[in-house]
Amino acid sequence: MKKNRLKALIDLLDDPDNLVFEIVEKELLKESHSIIPALEKKWENSYDETCQERIENLIQDLQFKKTKSQLKLWIHSPEKDLLEGFLTIDKFQYPDVNQTGIYRKLEKIKNTIWLELNNSLTLLEKTTILNHFLFNVHGFSINHNNIHSPQNCYLNQMLDTKKGNPVSLSLFYTILARQLGLPAWFTDFPKNPLVAIVDSDLARKVHGKDTVSDVLFYINPSNKGSIASRKEVDYHLKKNNYSPSEKFAEPQPDKLFLRRLLESLRESFHEVGFSEKQAKTEELLKLFTATITA
Repeated sequence: MKKNRLKALIDLLDDPDNLVFEIVEKELLKESHSIIPALEKKWENSYDETCQERIENLIQDLQFKKTKSQLKLWIHSPEKDLLEGFLTIDKFQYPDVNQTGIYRKLEKIKNTIWLELNNSLTLLEKTTILNHFLFNVHGFSINHNNIHSPQNCYLNQMLDTKKGNPVSLSLFYTILARQLGLPAWFTDFPKNPLVAIVDSDLARKVHGKDTVSDVLFYINPSNKGSIASRKEVDYHLKKNNYSPSEKFAEPQPDKLFLRRLLESLRESFHEVGFSEKQAKTEELLKLFTATITA
């Protein structure tokens, strides 16, 4: 859009006629987030509360439009970066989130663990070290005192408070484990995602050449990284009538991981009564419908 036309439309945001505003709003929402600075300038120079409120809503809608576009690109990208996906969800609530700051915090945590690792350690030993530093030294845990807080679902908040919910903590664990070279994958274990350590060659050496699964063992980030075997996982699934076990115990795509995070965010918004945020979360979840079936 040409600058003159953009300025003319923005100048009409303080028009008291709602019909005029609806036309202006429709035109501005066709644009990208690049017009936000111009809207912010109008807000700063306006003393009309109605105009300022209109601008705030427009900015939120444009930022959401950008987040939705970024999430759609991530879903359809052949090379999915789980950290990038997590940060996209952060931008739903925090459009100007400091990504550089998050990368630095992650790097700092990773380096404290990496210094203790070496190639002579087994995957189980490396996992034990990761668990010690993540849960005992750095103190990450489930936010039992406020389990339905939407803040539990955002990486930037988790790094500050060291609190999350079962999905976000498992996602964070998987990102960190992969950065440390561990073959970590999400499993859709009911109500409490588990992280699977996957290695087909080692799985056959440990569990026998006839094993049908590439999973070596499972990690429960919600319980300070406790380790479980496939036998224990299958027992729990059978006891609680979950079947087939492969659906809940085998590694799943990262797309499903991020979908589960959004579902937990939607549930949190529902619990705290944020109906507008809940509706927007459902709009984001629809992007997964064509590519994932739960």
